[in-house]
Amino acid sequence: MTIKNEKIVTRFKYINCNKFIFAIGIYFLFSSILVAITKIDICIPCIWKAIFEVNCLSCGLTSAFVYILKLNFFDAYKTNSLIYILIPFGIYYIKQDYQEFKNKNKKTTKNSR
Repeated sequence: MTIKNEKIVTRFKYINCNKFIFAIGIYFLFSSILVAITKIDICIPCIWKAIFEVNCLSCGLTSAFVYILKLNFFDAYKTNSLIYILIPFGIYYIKQDYQEFKNKNKKTTKNSR
């Protein structure tokens, strides 16, 4: 198997092991892009705000992400400045988790040969 094919197989294995998180991420990304382009909002509402009628710390994160997709960084900051901490942290976490998965996958592949 070529190196390119091994990378693709490893990525599919990683997605398969994290199906639920991957599905939530794809839904969030799709719904955010849909809001940014067409103003059709299919995003999940804040449960805390619906029950207690008070904004929580994460209220406005989806709106802030939509503003970032529209390249409106100032409005994203005004909506919820936490977005500028969560996006880099999320990217870092996914990168580290994938790296650990890849290393474990290499060890199990070597042991099975």
